[in-house]
Amino acid sequence: MKALELYIHIPFCVRKCKYCDFLSGPATRAEQEIYVESLCREICSYTDLAKAYRVVSIFLGGGTPSTLEAEQTESIFAAINRTFSIAEDAEITTELNPGTVDEKKLRAYQKCGINRLSIGLQSADDRELRMLGRIHTYEEFLHTYRLAKEVGFTNINIDLMSAIPGQNLSDWERTLRTVAELSPEHISAYSLIIEEGTPFYERYGNQEDELERGRRIPAEERLPDEDTERRMYWRTEEILKEYGYEHYEISNYAKPGKACRHNIGYWYRTEYLGIGTGAASLINNCRFTYEPDRMHMKADEKEILSVQEQMEETMFLGLRMMKGVGRKEFSECYGKELDEVYGDTIRTLKEEGLLEEKNSRVYLTRRGIDISNYVMSEFLK
Repeated sequence: MKALELYIHIPFCVRKCKYCDFLSGPATRAEQEIYVESLCREICSYTDLAKAYRVVSIFLGGGTPSTLEAEQTESIFAAINRTFSIAEDAEITTELNPGTVDEKKLRAYQKCGINRLSIGLQSADDRELRMLGRIHTYEEFLHTYRLAKEVGFTNINIDLMSAIPGQNLSDWERTLRTVAELSPEHISAYSLIIEEGTPFYERYGNQEDELERGRRIPAEERLPDEDTERRMYWRTEEILKEYGYEHYEISNYAKPGKACRHNIGYWYRTEYLGIGTGAASLINNCRFTYEPDRMHMKADEKEILSVQEQMEETMFLGLRMMKGVGRKEFSECYGKELDEVYGDTIRTLKEEGLLEEKNSRVYLTRRGIDISNYVMSEFLK
């Protein structure tokens, strides 16, 4: 049986954060119940497809999946278990926000087979949390984290965000050390991106007159400059290394043996099935997506990837991993040597100091990471 990853989208949250452009928003209990019932029917519709696969990871994302009642989460997993064959050692993750779970809900997660939690903290500073529009304080996060540990969860990720308005390098270092002292198994550390259609975009996204905008926004609310942002990035690696974390992907750090298998599968193009509004899938090199406003797929959204497009994805996704892309794996997958397809590109990027190679694996240099979007775009020509 082939390996399959499942992604289940729960588009509900208590309140939208100021930076968030995800497909999510508040909903009534009745709306949530209607969605869960529809989601379960959709899961069960994959009975025939499921016969060819064994599920190796499941990820409940959102939104905030922990806004669902425990019984609703149990219904979702009952549908999954009726439909799919789940590997005994499958990694099963749910995202949650501080203050949205209690002991009953956490124990229900364990009953469902959930063995990994991803907690959205973003900052250990309450001022920064208010700036972001988060619904919780750091103390509320601590309560949630400690409760999860007491209940028995031994694989927890904490999401952090750098380059927050008004944040300086010392602020970021303090958040990193505060969280690392808790010794979670995994830390995801992302830089804030100003997305169109968000309150932050209205305040910070107009790039036409930066000087005027800089005068209008108080200094304590301005975005860090690009140099500070990059210093934050590399201090993240340095500080987390002190605490025993391996930097295994551009934005992810893990204790030994605790790297996120679901995300690694995505970056190395394991087939995945996304179920729920807006969720994307990749099955037999066919990509399709659920409509944002309802549960049914649109046939015209199906896209068959050419071999060239598959190779491009292999490069720009694989290069997110610190160990990069292996020549042997590429050759076995496509029947061509890596240099046959990308030899000139790789040589040029090596000469520019953006790629290097060791043990037949091609990966980004530190400078390459700093301008990774450019490097990856070179494989899309």
